[in-house]
Amino acid sequence: MHVSADSPVGASGKAPPDPFALVRTRGYVGLLVMAAALGVPISAAAYGFLALVNELQPWTYTDLPKALGFQATPPWWPLPLLGVAGLLVGATIRYLPGIGGHKPAEGLSMAGAPKPLELPGIFLAAVASLALGAVIGPEAPLIALGSGAAVWLVRLVKPDLPERGGAVVGAAGSFAAVSTLLGSPITGAFLLMEASGIGGPMLGVVLVPGLLAAGIGSLVFTGLDNWTGLGTYSLALPEVPHADTPDVAEFGWALVIGLVAALVGTGIRRLALLAQPRVERRRVPATVLMGLVVAGLAIAYAEGTGKAATEVLYSGQTALGPLIANSAEYSVGTLTLLVACKGLAYCVSLSAFRGGPIFPAMFLGAAGGIALSHLPGLELTPAFAMGIGAMSVTMLGLPLTSVLLATLLLGSQGLTVMPLVIVTVVVAYVVSKRLSPPPAGGTQAPAHDGATAQ
Repeated sequence: MHVSADSPVGASGKAPPDPFALVRTRGYVGLLVMAAALGVPISAAAYGFLALVNELQPWTYTDLPKALGFQATPPWWPLPLLGVAGLLVGATIRYLPGIGGHKPAEGLSMAGAPKPLELPGIFLAAVASLALGAVIGPEAPLIALGSGAAVWLVRLVKPDLPERGGAVVGAAGSFAAVSTLLGSPITGAFLLMEASGIGGPMLGVVLVPGLLAAGIGSLVFTGLDNWTGLGTYSLALPEVPHADTPDVAEFGWALVIGLVAALVGTGIRRLALLAQPRVERRRVPATVLMGLVVAGLAIAYAEGTGKAATEVLYSGQTALGPLIANSAEYSVGTLTLLVACKGLAYCVSLSAFRGGPIFPAMFLGAAGGIALSHLPGLELTPAFAMGIGAMSVTMLGLPLTSVLLATLLLGSQGLTVMPLVIVTVVVAYVVSKRLSPPPAGGTQAPAHDGATAQ
């Protein structure tokens, strides 16, 4: 058999499969129509999910104590709040199908759309975790719920949907669900692309329907905000201090911040992964105990600084703006205690609750960067951005997404500090990969007993 000189090594003479064959079919046009149609209900449901969590947080923390006769929220209130959260989440994971979604200590999971029977458990575990004070973000449940709901809706009308088509539909549902959560559809798209590991020609095949769903989803979020007045629930900072052109000293600080964030973030992940199997052995009581630990850390911070316990609780998404706007009101000691308490609460929440790792990582990086900005040669805005980028890449392992999270959030100032953020992210990424255990589902060299470590 003759093989031409320009054939790939090892080719049998057959033409390689065309990765864009699916794009040229009528079925792909149908997938685009499905993605556009799914973008509306999936993004509307995601908006409702975020609105529910956003309403439950102040109701359970502020309104409920007043309804029970207290003049204000008692200092000890986080204890029953997080105890109930642990009970609800532990029971949901233990007794409902699907273990409440993926385990956040193992990073963002892109293992495919969950089954329809698993969706109620994912929803309940996420709402209880997010609304009642666990230090966890909403992005992972939204990705799972968006993909699972999209595949379920399409299979209702097209039961014979092929596996590849189901993967594209599931991805479109995820894109629609997180369309504006991270500030823009583009940031969400990069997050999903990096987390899924899709590359090469297949990237465009999956990306186009996803971007279409995300674009429609962002319009739905904006329309619902105009209609309800509740907000877009998009990551944003109202005001960002001016940043000067980076100098040599700040590039030196970029190396330091990247190294420190890698050490701190890797410690958080290792402790969370160490605690996770111990929680799983006695799921319900252990999750309640972990909730009480989170509450204790919040109370300790509030009593030690006079600040609100809610700065330790919750994901930190809505607290980023006030943190940088009021940074002058925080001493280095207060910021250090905030990083310590929220970092430990984050670690505990990763091991027991259900949600995503992004927003607490961003908040920790921001608080740490603000603390370091008190040192010579480092301005506030670059320190804030570098802290976010370094801690995000350490916890997520997604360098491009981490750069976008840290720079697009700052608007026009993000372009100024982007070179510093890139250096910081690269340092944190390399150091954290050398320090971190292999990710869940990954493999390493065989152990002495011949088993493959996970």
